Amino acid sequence: MKNFILELGKDFIFIGEEFKIQVGNSDFYIDLLFYHRELQCLVAFELKADKFKPDHLGQLNFYLEALDRDVKKSNENPSIGVLLCKDKDKEVVEYSLSRSLSKTMVSQYKTHLPDKSILQRKLHALFQNNS
Repeated sequence: MKNFILELGKDFIFIGEEFKIQVGNSDFYIDLLFYHRELQCLVAFELKADKFKPDHLGQLNFYLEALDRDVKKSNENPSIGVLLCKDKDKEVVEYSLSRSLSKTMVSQYKTHLPDKSILQRKLHALFQNNS
């Protein structure tokens, strides 16, 4: 997955897999952490092998808050999170996002990836909408 994300654009820089953050006395691990040069922000990817659950979103938001407080440099923009789930129930996602203050999107992934150019266009569109 790391290599695939790096192929999406030259501006992604890989920082770590199972990137450790510590909050209080507890350790947590972000599946994949990148830095995006053009957006000047950290990008956390959480990969879920099951159907979307509301607690996945809470976990990702927790990670983003920890990154912004403890890892992000003062000159960088707020961190962005990408949650990839094997499947989703649109109504559960809608309810989960209805009170969210941040711009968040949830999508499902397929075991066969679409063409790389389609993914690049969609990813760039997502980043343009968030900036």
